[in-house]
Amino acid sequence: MEGNNIIQVRDLCKSFGDLKVLNDISTDFKEKQVVSIIGPSGGGKSTFLRCLNLLETPTSGHVIFNGVDLCSGVDINVQRQKIGMVFQHFNLFNNMNVMKNLTIAPMRIKGKSQEEAEEKALGFLRRMGLEDKVDSYPSQLSGGQKQRIAIVRSLMMEPEVMLFDEPTSALDPEMIGEVLDVIKQLADEGMTMLIVTHEMRFAREVSDRILFLDGGRIDEDRTADEFFDDPHSPRLISFLQKVL
Repeated sequence: MEGNNIIQVRDLCKSFGDLKVLNDISTDFKEKQVVSIIGPSGGGKSTFLRCLNLLETPTSGHVIFNGVDLCSGVDINVQRQKIGMVFQHFNLFNNMNVMKNLTIAPMRIKGKSQEEAEEKALGFLRRMGLEDKVDSYPSQLSGGQKQRIAIVRSLMMEPEVMLFDEPTSALDPEMIGEVLDVIKQLADEGMTMLIVTHEMRFAREVSDRILFLDGGRIDEDRTADEFFDDPHSPRLISFLQKVL
């Protein structure tokens, strides 16, 4: 069951110089809700996601996470511990093996003991079928393995929300499924997730809601079935005709 609002976005704008990328966005995201964000390239999807944990600083507006306005000068690093982020290109530390990649943040930031952190990491790796990669370095892993490790790294911080920025876009086609399966499993377990994706079938299957972002605005916000079966916006209808 979906719960209370965990993220509230109010009048969010983002500009890069004269280029306005996000234009007055307001919306809410609930606990245990899975929301996919789709739309054309350049529509503002990744910028919107990165504004939610202030990896991009909004030009104006508010992002309220669990009642805390992230745009009001709070210690954003404390808040980011509760907001996991998975990027297109993994962002693993190439000079560290898998176990070190997974345990360094829980030990340094959350004060976990090495034994506690490694036990937790091994549990996640077993779930992912990657326990044999514990001593491997990123250069020894496939793209799909790297992305699953990147997901585990975020989960190690026990986040309340997971943000995924096109998590399969850098993967070979045969590796996409193994990453999407992990995200589906997290959805089944009730993790709150916001996912920028181009995988339309996956978005329909896993999402409670889908936002269509175009021109820096939310053009449509519907349940997954309504989004695909009964689109209202002419821009969304045109988009779906091209991608389905």
